[in-house]
Amino acid sequence: MLGVVVKKSPVHGRGVFATKPFRKATRIIEYSGRRILWSSVPGELDDPRMYYFGLDDGKTVIDPAVGGNEAQWINHSCEPNCEVREKRGRIFIHALRSIKPGEELFYDYHLEVDDNVPRTKEIEQEAPCHCGSRICRGTLLAPSGR
Repeated sequence: MLGVVVKKSPVHGRGVFATKPFRKATRIIEYSGRRILWSSVPGELDDPRMYYFGLDDGKTVIDPAVGGNEAQWINHSCEPNCEVREKRGRIFIHALRSIKPGEELFYDYHLEVDDNVPRTKEIEQEAPCHCGSRICRGTLLAPSGR
């Protein structure tokens, strides 16, 4: 049994919720989908709900629209209960703490802008955060080095 279900999220659109308890450090789910090159992803995507998961090699992304699973619906939080771990080009979601049945799963997206693009308030507002955490950054972008 997988132990998660996708349903409407109070944070944003759909979300992934635990249907069983998960202990801290437990591997919950793999983020699956077709592997494609970053260079084949259009520069401007019309669908803001479409997310590609970039791998550490800097060349490859996971496209969950083809062969994806429930993990594609895990929402961002600035105060997450899960974390992403990459192992040999595969992405796994692990519990950062004990998670109870019914809890929504979250990880910090830590989105990045291209090196040649200056980070501005306008850029941050293109990826707004709706997590509602007491420590919310207001953006899905990784914390700035400021």
